[in-house]
Amino acid sequence: MRIAVIGCGAVGSIFAAHLAQLEDAEVWAYDVDTAHVDAINAHGLRLSGQRDLTGWPRATGHADELPPCDLGIVATKSYVTEPAIRAVAASFADGAVCSVQNGVGNEEVIAGHVARVIRGTTFPAGRILEPGHVAMDTGGKVWVGPFEDQPARMDEVEALADALNRAQLDALAMTDARGAQWTKVIFNAATNPLGALTGLTHGRLCELPATRELASALVAEGRAVAEALGIELDSDPDELIDHAAEVAYEHQASMLQDVLAERATEVDALNGGISRFGDEGGVPTPMNRAVWALVQGLERSWTQPR
Repeated sequence: MRIAVIGCGAVGSIFAAHLAQLEDAEVWAYDVDTAHVDAINAHGLRLSGQRDLTGWPRATGHADELPPCDLGIVATKSYVTEPAIRAVAASFADGAVCSVQNGVGNEEVIAGHVARVIRGTTFPAGRILEPGHVAMDTGGKVWVGPFEDQPARMDEVEALADALNRAQLDALAMTDARGAQWTKVIFNAATNPLGALTGLTHGRLCELPATRELASALVAEGRAVAEALGIELDSDPDELIDHAAEVAYEHQASMLQDVLAERATEVDALNGGISRFGDEGGVPTPMNRAVWALVQGLERSWTQPR
């Protein structure tokens, strides 16, 4: 089996390093960060924190070097899904591709370039400490299932879940993964932008009553949109927020990491995605729309003279 991870930021690196432990899988890592790619090829891909291991995927920054693959895992930021999948699509002419990205709408973009798509959701998270070295801050499960519009075969979904489980990532193959995905989307949309706007880690955000109440208001809107879409959440996002405050108190949400580095955020795919689906279903989302606008304004502030 040949598996390629597309985008080796923190989450993609977690997948690539774990999968590279398998003796029966040839694992590739594609990323445009030359320093990260060079470090992986020279010294391996190291994880520390929740897991301490080093994997040796075959890393490349050149899409034309990626061979034909059975399975792909897209872990890029949502705003580069289109160019990333377009660059590597030829490698999946006979394979299936899974998104484990934040937000909603990534599967639709991937489906524009490959025939069979897997809807995926993951909770493990971390941060790049230096090229080739990622701190795995939190663990958690991975859910995968066929994307309804252009589904991968169920045997492909099960093969991916099996590989992840054998690589010590807790994965579950499902016939319908929308509930798991929307639970994560609502969780992220309620916590990531608030961390980005306040600079607070997850635990500190939750212990302040005002911001914790705001998170619950965002959750309520997301839950209403999911209900209008006929999606049954697989768990309570509010409970997940409180659980994460205990197990990942000092974790900086990925959007906060982006803001601190003055990089583009994924707010369009998170709060923006919830608002767009809300509009389609006639569900008002004023809180998500407000947070979406605030983060967009924060991003724009970086281009102003100082």
